[in-house]
Amino acid sequence: MNVTKETFVTAFALFSLFFGAGNLILPPLLGFRSGELWWLVALGFCLSAVLIPILGILAHARLQGTLFDLGKKVSPTFSWVYSFLIYAIAISLPSPRTAAVTHEMAIAPVFRTPSILTSSIYFILVFIFVMNRSKILNVIGKWLTPAIILILLAIISTTFFSFEFNFGNINFNSPFTDGVLEGYQTFDAIGAVVVGGVIIVSINLKMADANYNEKKALIANAGWLAGSGLFLIYAGLILTGALMHSEFDDTITRTALLSGIGKYTLGSTANLLLSVLVGLACFTTAVGIITGTSDFVKYRFKNSQKAYTLTALIGCVLGVAMGQFNVGYIIAVALPALMFVYPITVVLILLNVIPLKFASPKVFKWVVFTTILFSIPDFLASIGLGESIAGISEWIPLSQFSMGWVLPATAIFVLNNFTTKDQ
Repeated sequence: MNVTKETFVTAFALFSLFFGAGNLILPPLLGFRSGELWWLVALGFCLSAVLIPILGILAHARLQGTLFDLGKKVSPTFSWVYSFLIYAIAISLPSPRTAAVTHEMAIAPVFRTPSILTSSIYFILVFIFVMNRSKILNVIGKWLTPAIILILLAIISTTFFSFEFNFGNINFNSPFTDGVLEGYQTFDAIGAVVVGGVIIVSINLKMADANYNEKKALIANAGWLAGSGLFLIYAGLILTGALMHSEFDDTITRTALLSGIGKYTLGSTANLLLSVLVGLACFTTAVGIITGTSDFVKYRFKNSQKAYTLTALIGCVLGVAMGQFNVGYIIAVALPALMFVYPITVVLILLNVIPLKFASPKVFKWVVFTTILFSIPDFLASIGLGESIAGISEWIPLSQFSMGWVLPATAIFVLNNFTTKDQ
């Protein structure tokens, strides 16, 4: 087997599975609002939307397991609840959002058809791909991802060479942390712990004769390669939005901005190229999410193919139901769930990639519990109950940035490792 070739194929697959609906529509608007501090926003965004997800893939490479294994050091019960919550969110929000974005940007402007028709056809095709999962890496890695990259590079490079480097007003109070929080909406950390299992299973099928270290090295190299590509694309899209600050109204939506950028950079071919881009980026993400969810359920039911098929069917039905709503509505609905579950996911990923001597079961339990506790105020604020806990939030560092869990979790991690002799 050609290891170099497989590394690039896997890297392309990772890039495509991560680069979905949220990844496509979020960066340009971030840049549009960031002015000359676009680079600082880009760093924050890429921290939560590139670095953490790639670390999630590396965590899976170490564990060689499923999402359940990610949190089992806390307790089996916690891991069951967390896994159910993650997969329920994944198939209920980011997966349907891919259909909504596809409809708003690629289908409705051309065909004027109802969104329910788009989501129905869309998830029928998703179901077909999910049921042919052995071909996922080859199809996505070899054909779809290169097309996505070429179209994006055309948009970014045209902007770079056509617009002067003049920037508008800065509309963020804290550019870096606002970038980090906007990265939550990509769902990429969640995608990593869900899709990571798909990659592990696919690699194990294709490299049955390879040993653990060879598989781990391939996945790690592919992960960092995919991460580098994601960073360049994200930064390019954010810069593109920043350079076009004077071309659009301040109230423009995410999807409208991306469509407008396409028209400015690609001219008469914008509709066709953007349709291809949106369809490919969104579709591959939906396939990855539902495949990962189906794999998990299949594993928990003793490798039952019926469980796999039923889960895939349920995921696609949910996709049709939620995918008919507009993108803005789905993003708004997703925010409270993200403010609660994203910090827990980040902590679990980090604990699973650090040296084992610093990540004992006791450390897992205390750090995760602390993260949950200090994420509650951010969650309550996201559903409009922030005033009721304002007195408490004032005493939590970084709570004004909706990141009140960071320092307490770090302190508990350090305290546990310094006070526990036997790790």
